[in-house]
Amino acid sequence: MARTHVRSAATALAVAGAAAVGAFAWGTLVENTAFTLRRVSVPVLPAGARPIRVLHLSDLHMAPWQKHKQEWIRSLADLDIDLIVDTGDNLGHPDGLAGIEYAFERFRGIPGVFVHGSNDYYGPQAKNPLKYFTGPSKVATTAALLDNAALISYFDDLGWLDLNNSAGSLDLLGTHIEFFGVNDPHRHFDRLELIPGALEELRENDPYAEDATWPEDAPKVERPTLTVGVAHAPYQRVLDSFVTYGASLILAGHTHGGQVCLPGFGALVTNCDIPRRQAKGLSIWRHAFRSAYLNVSAGLGTSIYAPFRFACPPEATLLTLVPAR
Repeated sequence: MARTHVRSAATALAVAGAAAVGAFAWGTLVENTAFTLRRVSVPVLPAGARPIRVLHLSDLHMAPWQKHKQEWIRSLADLDIDLIVDTGDNLGHPDGLAGIEYAFERFRGIPGVFVHGSNDYYGPQAKNPLKYFTGPSKVATTAALLDNAALISYFDDLGWLDLNNSAGSLDLLGTHIEFFGVNDPHRHFDRLELIPGALEELRENDPYAEDATWPEDAPKVERPTLTVGVAHAPYQRVLDSFVTYGASLILAGHTHGGQVCLPGFGALVTNCDIPRRQAKGLSIWRHAFRSAYLNVSAGLGTSIYAPFRFACPPEATLLTLVPAR
């Protein structure tokens, strides 16, 4: 009887070990590069507005040797895209900008906006993954500095709006879109108190503003308007402020969707204080009797020191903005 129990225990351990090895191989060799385009429709536009197709990219953590990822991103330019929103953590290596430039070059001519994550400033570091269960990761004090100025210069060359603690606007397909955003909240680079002033200045300089002076022979035209908030890390203080400042749509990344998820349970951690159920995908964020649609991207990359995903494939999102019902 004792020998039977020993054999049963040994068999169970062998099965568990084989399952663990199989899951690790799947997460590292298959799912980590199983790039996916998630498509969602978001009813946020005014009545009668034309649909707007928005490509949301986040958390590329690009390294120069990641050719498959670069080619997959380039292929997204074949979609009928009206706007690109980049929510940060583009770089995953000191030489990652070369891969970003190659991947994004096919987007030249498409309007875009961007904010930064910490991995647009600091390189990756090896970390104990179990520490994520104790709370958001801490500031990396020994990480290599990345060439953030060169990244900004390239995005400027693409004509994209820098929304780091700032605001800007675009007119797309007859809809006026006001954007505001913050620098990386995870590293406390966000300056939420600057947003009201940035929006006020933006509206004062808008020729369509209520108090603008119009030529007598030019009738004032009413434009459909949408307000969008953009941040890298979806901390609750940021989401609440964005709703207060009038955002109808909020875009963020950072969480990697949990990166390691359990089927039927979801993300184990979020690396911020957003509820696990909203760690990826489209949801509603409510605050002070108001609400906004929130899209959190699971991102396209991981740290080069933790190239593993499970039940959470890397993704970009194509959001089709349509009139509210």
